[in-house]
Amino acid sequence: MLRRQFQAKPFRAPTGSIHMSQRTELEPTFPSYRVVPILDAADAPVIPRVLDAEPPDALPVPVAVEYPLDVLPATPAANDDAIERIFWGLVGLPEWLFGVAALMLGLAIVAAIPILQFLSLGYLLESSARIARSGRIRDGFIGVRLGARIGGMVGASWLLLVPVRLLADMAHSAEIIAPGSSAAAGWRIGLYALITVTFFHILTACALGGKLRYFICPFNVVLLILRMTTGGYYQKARDAVWDTVVSMRLPYYFWLGLRGCVAALAWLAIPVTLLAMGRINAPLFPLVGFVGSLLLIVVLVYLPFLQLRMAQQNRLTAAFEWLAVRRDFRKAPWAFAFSFVATLAFALPLYVLKIQFVPRDVAWLPSLIFVMFIFPARLLTGWAMGRATRRATPRHWFFRWTGRLPFVPAAAFYVLILFFTQYTSWNGVVSLYEQHAFLIPVPFFGL
Repeated sequence: MLRRQFQAKPFRAPTGSIHMSQRTELEPTFPSYRVVPILDAADAPVIPRVLDAEPPDALPVPVAVEYPLDVLPATPAANDDAIERIFWGLVGLPEWLFGVAALMLGLAIVAAIPILQFLSLGYLLESSARIARSGRIRDGFIGVRLGARIGGMVGASWLLLVPVRLLADMAHSAEIIAPGSSAAAGWRIGLYALITVTFFHILTACALGGKLRYFICPFNVVLLILRMTTGGYYQKARDAVWDTVVSMRLPYYFWLGLRGCVAALAWLAIPVTLLAMGRINAPLFPLVGFVGSLLLIVVLVYLPFLQLRMAQQNRLTAAFEWLAVRRDFRKAPWAFAFSFVATLAFALPLYVLKIQFVPRDVAWLPSLIFVMFIFPARLLTGWAMGRATRRATPRHWFFRWTGRLPFVPAAAFYVLILFFTQYTSWNGVVSLYEQHAFLIPVPFFGL
């Protein structure tokens, strides 16, 4: 029963509204009740009962009046907000999924281009770093809406060019069948006309905002002229393009990816070199390869989290603070173990794609598979680091010691498979340095 304080007066049924300012002070004490206005005494189905004795008029003291909760009307505002969020979430789900697909395809294409490959690695590192900072997996999907918009523009433009390609084939066939004839000239003139119309249609659709409806609408030129006549179109378009380019943060991702690659190579260079020397048919070299494999196991245990720490703090020196990684592991041991095993497990099947060299013009196809496998591993690493960041004290010793068990077996199995991949990969022993799990997500660096 809800109690409200007021000065003592001769009791009568309430005829006005109850002041709502007392709500925030009363609810924490009596969480099962809330106060709503009663406009008329007839609206109250139960007559309030005085709990405390009425004091004399000379000494007014507060008394408490109780109202049963079951007679108060329910407030559907919270339910309406939840339903509205679910509705708009379902409406935006197709666009979000399309944005993720377009983003993966864009990362694969960029990863197959020399020098620009660091953009792809930088994006993966930043995705895991954002999850580590916030603890939310959804924060790792950076630029999904922008990816959906750009992907829609590219996809719509590609579909509009299909008639151009078909007509180009017809014109080429006519030139082969009847070279220099009027029919071949007509096909060629028609092709040039279609190319011109398609080019201006795509250009005007992009100038209007690049939404799908503008690629379908045949009156883009008219709409563009109307916008230009209203004034200020050039400034708005210029600012929109500039803001979009700046929001992509390409220099930041490139610099982050370059530093992440340098940090990983600094850790991998010595162990991988010793491991590669193990194949030399000479005394003591097999022992050198064994020592390199042991060092590589130790490096693999720390490397994913050291790269993430560098991206999280945006410092290259953070990639060498292995003691800090050990402290973070104590706070979330099994999360670290799960993400580490997943990272190596997602990387192993990709070595099959390194057996045969891929031509440069289709290099983005295997890169797409590499990105699709490595991106979830980066998200899991950020999730594990985020759990450690949010905790102030280490976990129980039982979880810390049992969490160490999967690390060495998983790393040893990965090194064993890695050693034999030098005999199956196209680049031979050089493939040992192409660690796609920690470096650029491509099968070959030479792409």
